[in-house]
Amino acid sequence: MNYDAAIETALSRLHEEGRYRTFIDVERRCGAFPRAIWRHPDGSEREITVWCGNDYLGMGQHPDVLAAMHEALDATGAGSGGTRNISGTTAYHKRLEAEIADLHGKEAALVFTSAYIANDATLSTLPRLLDGLIIYSDALNHASMIEGIRRNGGHKRVFRHNDVGHLRELLAADDPAAPKLIAFESVYSMDGDFGPIAEICDLAEEFGALTYMDEVHAVGMYGPRGGGVAEREGLMDRIDIINGTLAKAYGVMGGYIAARANLCDAIRSYAPGFIFTTSLPPAVAAGAAASVRHLKTDQGLRDRQQEQARILKTRLKGLGLPIIDHGSHIVPVHVGDPVHCKAISDMLLEDFGIYVQPINFPTVPRGTERLRFTPSPVHEGPMVDKLVHALDALWSHCALNRAEMSA
Repeated sequence: MNYDAAIETALSRLHEEGRYRTFIDVERRCGAFPRAIWRHPDGSEREITVWCGNDYLGMGQHPDVLAAMHEALDATGAGSGGTRNISGTTAYHKRLEAEIADLHGKEAALVFTSAYIANDATLSTLPRLLDGLIIYSDALNHASMIEGIRRNGGHKRVFRHNDVGHLRELLAADDPAAPKLIAFESVYSMDGDFGPIAEICDLAEEFGALTYMDEVHAVGMYGPRGGGVAEREGLMDRIDIINGTLAKAYGVMGGYIAARANLCDAIRSYAPGFIFTTSLPPAVAAGAAASVRHLKTDQGLRDRQQEQARILKTRLKGLGLPIIDHGSHIVPVHVGDPVHCKAISDMLLEDFGIYVQPINFPTVPRGTERLRFTPSPVHEGPMVDKLVHALDALWSHCALNRAEMSA
């Protein structure tokens, strides 16, 4: 076996298909968000505007968050010193979990190093706790949910995206006595569409199923206290397990689940992804807790972000660009070809100082390649003007379709 040749073949395939991913060396400057410094491979530096970040509200540079992190760093040092079971549980971790439980109106919360790990660990562990569990998964669930469900070795059913009728058919076809769990998302990040939460909860009650909802792209962004779409729609009490992240709207790092106390205790006790992982540094936990606490009362920041998203969508629609608009804060612009998608991304960066990564297969299906913009409250008017004018010019340059995508 020529191992190097096999690896080179796999990499060449990505290049040939136009979906090889290139890392851009971006240095965030405190207080300058969404501006950043791009370190070019030739050693030069250039100021750019980041339009694809997940720090949706700029909380990664908020004074409250930074002050909390500095305090914890000075008090405890850099690392946590171990897993949660050994020496990695501190007052900062417990405060963070208390803030999260309060945010979602749950008895308890459990913090992981990322939302990916939280999904994977929880969904792969539940079948060990509930013998014969059947998991019903939305076809467009995040890779972390898919991986957790795949690894659990239990029974799974995949229902067509947001198709409540298909979900009902699958539930009705299974043994009424079997334990069941429906796994879905509140906001699907690639199209920016919302899950039918109330309808899924109705089915869960009818068929005796648990509900597991990923609110990763919604926590901090929706609801009067940032509890997510379920809070906005008054449905948090109908969701058994909520998954969220501390790395997007909250601007720090980490993930979590919020649920009944005994369920969190069981995941804590059985999930290898929790048991054998070093806990978040106390400074990170402190910053995340400060961010969650702050966004419980800062509705103005959420409102400004939603307004910026509406403005950008309106202006792009006015140019006839094929945006996908489901009413969320995410602004996907359909390209439909990996080579064109990468080329436009490169030209935006090189010619206009605008950074947005191409979204290609396998993140999205082939033929649906896109650019995904995430406007924040501090993407100012001139930044929007520059982006709109640049996209208008590049769409003409590449002779791409201007027919608007249907929502």
